Amino acid sequence: MSSALPIIALRDARLAFGDKLLFEGLTLFLGRGDRVALVGANGTGKSTLLKCLGGVIDLDSGERFVRPGTTIAWVPQEIEVPQGERVNEFVCRADGSRDGLKTEKAALAPHRAEAALARVGLDPSLRGGSLSGGEHRRAALARALGRDPDVLLLDEPTNHLDLAAIERLELVLRGFLGAVLVISHDRIFMDNVSTSTLWLQRRSLIAMNGRFRDFEEWSEGILNQEMKTAQRLKKRIERETRWLHRGVTARRKRNQGRLRKLEEMREARRQRSLGRSTVSMTAGEGPPASQMVADLHRVSKSFTGADGAEIAIIRDFTTRIMRGDRVGLLGPNGSGKTTVLRLIIGELAPDQGRVRLGQRTKIAYFDQARRDIGAATTPWRFLCPQGGDQVNVRGHLRHVVGYLKEFLFDEDDAKSAMGTLSGGQRNRLMLAKVLAQPSNLLVLDEPTNDLDMDTLDRLLETLDAYDGTLIVVSHDRDFVDKLVTSLIVLEGGGLVEEYIGGYGDYLRQRRPGAGARGASSPAKKTLPPTARQAPARDGSPRKLSYNDQRELDGLPDRMAALEGEIEGLDARLGAADFFTKDGEGFSRAAARLQAAKAELDAAEQRWVELESLAESLAGGVGS
Repeated sequence: MSSALPIIALRDARLAFGDKLLFEGLTLFLGRGDRVALVGANGTGKSTLLKCLGGVIDLDSGERFVRPGTTIAWVPQEIEVPQGERVNEFVCRADGSRDGLKTEKAALAPHRAEAALARVGLDPSLRGGSLSGGEHRRAALARALGRDPDVLLLDEPTNHLDLAAIERLELVLRGFLGAVLVISHDRIFMDNVSTSTLWLQRRSLIAMNGRFRDFEEWSEGILNQEMKTAQRLKKRIERETRWLHRGVTARRKRNQGRLRKLEEMREARRQRSLGRSTVSMTAGEGPPASQMVADLHRVSKSFTGADGAEIAIIRDFTTRIMRGDRVGLLGPNGSGKTTVLRLIIGELAPDQGRVRLGQRTKIAYFDQARRDIGAATTPWRFLCPQGGDQVNVRGHLRHVVGYLKEFLFDEDDAKSAMGTLSGGQRNRLMLAKVLAQPSNLLVLDEPTNDLDMDTLDRLLETLDAYDGTLIVVSHDRDFVDKLVTSLIVLEGGGLVEEYIGGYGDYLRQRRPGAGARGASSPAKKTLPPTARQAPARDGSPRKLSYNDQRELDGLPDRMAALEGEIEGLDARLGAADFFTKDGEGFSRAAARLQAAKAELDAAEQRWVELESLAESLAGGVGS
């Protein structure tokens, strides 16, 4: 923190909810020019601490000091423009009691509201009810910034924001002259805006001066020293020891191993795009996946806007997602990322073109709206809706409390009322349910919102161990860079581009002079080698040979027959008495099952090659 006189402070603060003590003896000073990152595990009270600073929640004991005349703006995690209200009216409105901006009193002049909306890049004429999550968030930020506050309290401000909006917010905060206290899971954002860090750890604050990039090494050193102290004092307090072992130690070593593996996967993806062979990956989390997971050929989708104009989401796009791919989906708010996800998994039909899923594709889908979570009473009942204490985790029964501990819940949390959970805890709970489902295609729509950094590390490790195919939408640049092997980028106006690698590779590959997350370099389609044969010398379209066309026509029936045979063999081998009654027959059936799977993989690969060649010769590749 700076040496300037504080403009807002807490001294010897204590707060408890029921039997749960959040913090005590906590002291915090914020001065003009301070830009402080507040970090800590989900459920430790970070959001509550912001509310105490803003005067939204009263302390049980201790002092809260605010310099007279100080204006405070608090932007909570959940905030929306009311249905039907114009964005500029929302920003101007005086009474902020219903949307969290509690300390602002006076109405804002219209010209100042428009200036604030321009800073966050939002159209003032938009109305609540038709806004995306990112547009709601930008409206809330404009409402706070328009008052020229002395103190900004930001709770997960990057949630739902696209990359361009995040970078715009970074610029605004770096130029902000007051005090900023920000909670965020976005490591790159925190490093770009903060000058110091406060760590809420076991009900007290530990301060670190310097850029956020040093936090992991610094915090690891503190934990290592505390562990040595705890070992010397034997079993001081068991709960304290559990905190010390929550996956922070050796994080950097695990990260390095994961990044090496990821780079190997990206190189395999590059080699395949050049027509060379790559390592086959099989899904161990669900049924065996087809070689081809999703095939999109010249797909277009658009909607009609409120003004009657056509809004193109995707236009004439061709790609194939193969078994083992890890695909990131990027694009500005409102560009249609969720729509493209629904097109890929077959929930939405294209206006034009063809979408085909692999025959054995089994999907687990994480919905960013968390619509399934509202009706449950506790995390326990959410995972065990039929009662009991066992949850089916990818075909294996697990005790619900033991499974929840893997997502950083303790036994008390398992029985807590759903309404008492933080946003991060609710997100972790949804992830626990989705990751328990048997699948070979995992689709995650904004999974990182509200998660703390320890949970993000755990999630990365879990996804690293997932052997199926992964499609993820996220604006967290660090998360995307550490996870995906290729990117599909929605540039707007129906234009879609593909890139091999992660976010850093995308920045290096996009066309020089392109706008922020805007137009980029030509698409790099993933095609088998046969798909890039040269056209005839006279430039006229060529067709498949008679034998190739005949083979292509017969492959769908061949694949269907093999899939039927595999299902039948699976059913026979699953019979409890098959082996005891006919050991030799069981061995023959098991051998045939493996051979049939290999034949099906070969048939699917051949189908992909011939389809690609046919499209290339017809002039359909690279659209």
